Amino acid sequence: MGTPQKENESKGFFSAMSSRFSLFSNAMHRSVNGLLGYEGVEVINPEGGKDDVDDEAQRGRWKPEERDGYWKMMQNYIGADVTSLVTLPVIIFEPMTMIQKIAELMEYSHLLDEADKSDDPYMQLVYASSWAISVYFAYQRTWKPFNPILGETYELTNHNGITFLAEQVSHHPPMSAGHAENEHFTYDVTSKLKTKFLGNSVDVYPVGRTRVTLKRHGVVLDLVPPPTKVNNLIFGRTWIDSPGEMIMTNLTTGDKAVLYFQQCGWFGAGRYEVDGYIYNSSEEPKILMTGKWNQSMSYQPCDSEGEPLPNTELKEVWHVADVPPNDKFQYTHFAHKINSFDTAPRKLLASDSRLRPDRYALEMGDLSKSGAEKSSLEERQRAEKRAREEKGHKFSPRWFELTEEVTSTPWGDLEIYQYNGKYAEHRAAADNSGSVVDDVDVKSIEFNPWQYGDLATE
Repeated sequence: MGTPQKENESKGFFSAMSSRFSLFSNAMHRSVNGLLGYEGVEVINPEGGKDDVDDEAQRGRWKPEERDGYWKMMQNYIGADVTSLVTLPVIIFEPMTMIQKIAELMEYSHLLDEADKSDDPYMQLVYASSWAISVYFAYQRTWKPFNPILGETYELTNHNGITFLAEQVSHHPPMSAGHAENEHFTYDVTSKLKTKFLGNSVDVYPVGRTRVTLKRHGVVLDLVPPPTKVNNLIFGRTWIDSPGEMIMTNLTTGDKAVLYFQQCGWFGAGRYEVDGYIYNSSEEPKILMTGKWNQSMSYQPCDSEGEPLPNTELKEVWHVADVPPNDKFQYTHFAHKINSFDTAPRKLLASDSRLRPDRYALEMGDLSKSGAEKSSLEERQRAEKRAREEKGHKFSPRWFELTEEVTSTPWGDLEIYQYNGKYAEHRAAADNSGSVVDDVDVKSIEFNPWQYGDLATE
């Protein structure tokens, strides 16, 4: 397939792209030399060069004594998948769970509405791929979300006409499933993160399947995002990069978007940049796309060589919304809505992430209580597992079911969960009940993901 890299041979619009990838990959290997006992630990300052690594290593959120103890513990896991192996202190957490982070994809869901309204198959991909890129602004936060408890759910309403539901469907391996829908599209995801701990960084591989169906035309879009690297976990200021290729394929027509997330180089060169093309089913470029995932994305029609067509200009398709100034967790306004009960539906499930006592305590700034509640929930989960095993019971998700389908991803095979449709029936019954969740009611609700079918309000 023709790609922006290949356009380098003909001096196309993104002719320097391949050489930039090579330059950046060579620039990123920088190690600590001045910290006794930590020689060779990779530390990367995204705003500097190779000469300031030792200074950067002294920065970050860890106190020296905490950093040293954590490093000694984590050395045993180098090279391992640490998705659920390690118990981490709440000091590095944000008051949100992994299934809530899935919902952050819905912030700019109006782009999927526009894709559905468009009759141009290439513009459908422009809108939809921009939607997929938009969430990376929120994903650059360096705080770790809480791992969901098995059976935990998250519901979102009152945003762009969407009904959103996610559920933790497996504990080992950790897997989540999600479904969202409005009048223009449906969204379905099965998510299973895979990690590789590298000492002072961790590679995160999105072993998942994301499908979007545009209702008006029946178009089905498949998304394969790039991997992510979390840098400076222990030494230095933690920051996130997602170098690699994002591919969104129209499974109906064979058209696709191929977009390249540039790797950050010395002094921030290339950081945040995204470039690529919309290709037709014959692998010919039709529209070029360029921008930064932390700012905006634009598009322009192009010729078969990838050059902009005469008498056309770049048009912006998405730009990031204003964010709260000096927010403790670098939350967007939408992230705050995700934790708010203003976006909770009637008859909120007792298994909802908002109700987790450890998450809520952290949101209120009580780290000691958050840590104690987190330990209590994890012990309760282990006890529930033992009880199920003693009775010979097997956990079954309430809102999703395991299919026989196994799909291949660049990082391994994935079993697919599908939405079973029961949630729509539950919501219809709840909406007709006249009961509304408010902040006063919620404070008396006990988080309970274990009792199958239990509701927060009856």
